[in-house]
Order: sequence, then structure tokens, then C-alpha cells
Amino acid sequence: MTNDVYQNKIKHYIMQMPSLPTSVTKVIEVCNNPKTSPVDLDKVISLDPVLMGRVIKLINSAYYGIQNKITSLVRAIIMLGLNTVKNLALSTAVLDRLSDKNSFKALNMEGFWRHSLCTGVVAKLIAKERKIDTKQLDEYFAAGLLHDIGKIPLNNIVSDEFIKAMAIADSEKIPLYLAEKRAFDMDHTDTGAMIVEAWHLTGAIADTIRYHHSLELYSGEYKDIIITVAVADNYANKNGIGFSGCLYPEKIPNEYWDYLKISKEWLHEIDETVRSEIEKASIFLKIKE
Repeated sequence: MTNDVYQNKIKHYIMQMPSLPTSVTKVIEVCNNPKTSPVDLDKVISLDPVLMGRVIKLINSAYYGIQNKITSLVRAIIMLGLNTVKNLALSTAVLDRLSDKNSFKALNMEGFWRHSLCTGVVAKLIAKERKIDTKQLDEYFAAGLLHDIGKIPLNNIVSDEFIKAMAIADSEKIPLYLAEKRAFDMDHTDTGAMIVEAWHLTGAIADTIRYHHSLELYSGEYKDIIITVAVADNYANKNGIGFSGCLYPEKIPNEYWDYLKISKEWLHEIDETVRSEIEKASIFLKIKE
């Protein structure tokens, strides 16, 4: 098949993907309004009992480590902030749409999502080390968790060629996205951008999905998050935590380290913390249970 045929198959697949729930798109819309209050967000989430149940379950999980059980959504929103609750709602909705084990053909689903969890966890730990506002930390986690969703259409609909791309990356010791370009004349950030457009996603998560391998092309406001996720992604790949198909990630540019003002040594010292936090964050993958 030609690259045009592959691209058309991928585009058709993405166009046929179930859209995000109306309640989640409404949550995003409401949270993007600077005048929104916790009560406003509570009203929107409360209209969807499934979404409300998932958010409450997450808030009371080991991931947040809140000692006293929270049953009031308004209280949860006040404690965690609008941005955190928005990212919880969006992350669970995306995972709900993309975590069909039977669809995964080239990549192992558990390995892929463990890599994604690791990237999210490390991005959040880096942000925390850099003293980023606590109510922004989960935006780093969510961006890391969802950064590679563009691989899912490649994995599910053109799996044979995706396996060949992984083999090329492995044999030539190059990053997977470069091998994808050879196989499809596009990479997983391009397919991720199609998902972003299909689901009308905006903000840090959308920009991270698009630009985590091409920051030099980026001129938006979320450079901090994208750089952080790129470093976290490299950490997950280098340490073999989960598997995203990339055994030979690109070296982190020195300017990234200078920008983040964290040391490579610090990153090597957080291995145990990372593994512990991944286990806590695995609630995101179990939220449908």
C-alpha cells in the first residue's frame, strides 16, 4: 500500500472513533471560563452520574492520598481546583475511549499505558521539584499520560506496517517517530493531532500531543509542559518502564536541562518514587471497573 492509502485508512479510523461525552466537553468549556466557580462545575459534572462517580473515586484513591473520604464534589473541586478536576474528567474520558484491549494489535496495551503512566508521573514529579503551583501539577500528569495517543490508530488500523516501523527503529537505533515517517510519511504526533481536532481538544494536553517531538516548531504558551513531558517520555523509554515501541529515544537537548533547572543526577535518584507513584496512578486505568 502507498502512504496515501495508509493515511486515508488512519483518517477514516479517527473519524469513526466515538466522540467524547457531552458532559466532558461541557466541563472543558466551563473550566475555560475564568468566571467559573466550583458550584458551576459541580452542576455540570453532577448531570453525569458516571463521570461524577469516577471523579469521586479518583479523588479518594491513593493517588491523592487524602486522609478523610470526600463525598462532596464541590468540596473536592475547592480542594483540588478547577483545573485538576477538568483534567481528571478529560483523562478518564479519553482512556475510556482508547483502552479497548481487543483493539491493540502491535503494541501490548498494558505496556503502552504503563509507559504513559510513567511519563505522566515523572512529568508531575519534575514540576513538583521545580515548585510549580500545586493546582497545575495534574496538567503535567495528564499531558504526560495522553502524549502518545496518536500511536493508537497506527497500532490498531495499520498494525503490520507499525510493527515494521518499530523494527526499523530497533535495527537502525533511531527514534520510533522517525521510522514512522518512513513507513507512513507521518508520525504519531500527526495522528495525535487528528484526534485532537476530532475531539476539539485545546490547551496543554492538545499541544503536548502535537509537539512533544518538535518543540522547535512550537510558539504557544505551554512550552514548559511540553519540555517537561519530553524529558519524562525519555526517562520512561530509557528505563524501560512499560513499552511505547521506542527503544532509542533522542538525546535530551542541553537547553532542556538548562530550561528546567533540574540535574540528570536528580532524575536518576527518583526511580523508587516513580515506581511507587505509577502504582498509585494505575487507578486511572482501573476507573471503569
